[in-house]
Amino acid sequence: MRPAPIAADVVVVAAGSSTRMGGIDKVTAPIGGRPLLAWALDPFVAAGAGRIVVVAAAARVDELRQSEWLPEGVAIVAGGARRQASVAAGVAELERMGASGDRVVLVHDAARPAAGGELVTRVVTAAEEHGAAIPCVPIVETVKRVTDGRIDGTVDRDGLWTAQTPQGVRLGILRAAWERFPPHGADVFTDEASLLEACTIPVHVVLGQPDNLKVTHSADLARAASILGVDAPRIGIGMDSHPFGPGAPLALGGIEVSGAPRLSGHSDGDVVLHAVADAVLGAAGLGDLGRLHPADARTPRGVDSGLLLQDVVSRTRAAGLEVAGLDITIVGARPRLADRLDAIRDRVASLAGVRMERVNVKASTGNLSGDEGAGRSMSAHAVATLQAHR
Repeated sequence: MRPAPIAADVVVVAAGSSTRMGGIDKVTAPIGGRPLLAWALDPFVAAGAGRIVVVAAAARVDELRQSEWLPEGVAIVAGGARRQASVAAGVAELERMGASGDRVVLVHDAARPAAGGELVTRVVTAAEEHGAAIPCVPIVETVKRVTDGRIDGTVDRDGLWTAQTPQGVRLGILRAAWERFPPHGADVFTDEASLLEACTIPVHVVLGQPDNLKVTHSADLARAASILGVDAPRIGIGMDSHPFGPGAPLALGGIEVSGAPRLSGHSDGDVVLHAVADAVLGAAGLGDLGRLHPADARTPRGVDSGLLLQDVVSRTRAAGLEVAGLDITIVGARPRLADRLDAIRDRVASLAGVRMERVNVKASTGNLSGDEGAGRSMSAHAVATLQAHR
């Protein structure tokens, strides 16, 4: 059962300059095939946050608004020269969208792509009860003070915690803090908790998430991918074989081959599309084609295998994955396929939703051995590579 939506609105701050990323734009840096910002938005979208505003550099606003990956309903506004000014711009947009009163506002760094739903819930619950909340994790390593490249002392770590985001505060409390320290004033605050501290407003601490990484350097992208479980592609293998039967034409790789008999089977017998479908399902961990579409009354007899593959691709996308590449081998002594391989490649690419150049199709006679080599049947083998859905 889907959890109830959280009673909070969200400001995601993405207006930084990424100066320590070695020339990489942090906001759109890819992690598992998706922009970092898309990952940062995920927990709030999944939690059913009421309103979500991304505050970006002015030069990026139009680009981000037009991004296909941007979740529906997420607003993009321009930020300021400092973080606190950007947060104020985001809150102003929330208010324009209808936020008011004691509604909890979450402020999150776009550079944190791995925050989880449980962390979001903990912060919202604590902010509703106490007025303001911050996630922190205790420091467990020895802390050294360094001066001019040398150890200048050991810092007592008792009571020392590192702060994370999202940080939550009731809107009325935040507005009261800004009356004392305006966002565009001389005082600089690195996060909302430090602003509230300056106003002697209590901030409740909840246990943070140890792997809630803040991406600061380019090397952090690989760490984020590992935390999110998208650091390596997922690979699956599929195989199918059918004997020739009565009727024509031959359905192979989503095209019709005239002059060749049809392959026998409950569906249209397309061994290529069946092998591809099983390879994709294997890589996605979604079972196999026979379980999804059994060869009985639940699956229409003679069904177009292209429809079955499209259903598999749809299920794979729903699981957050997409086809990144396919390698296919067709085995059979007949018919000759050399002049049809490109057409098969193009059709398979279209059905699988992958670029044509990422699909490779080969044919073999089977070295004249077995049923394939004797011309009594055809088989196909496929290897599918999946990546996180963009």
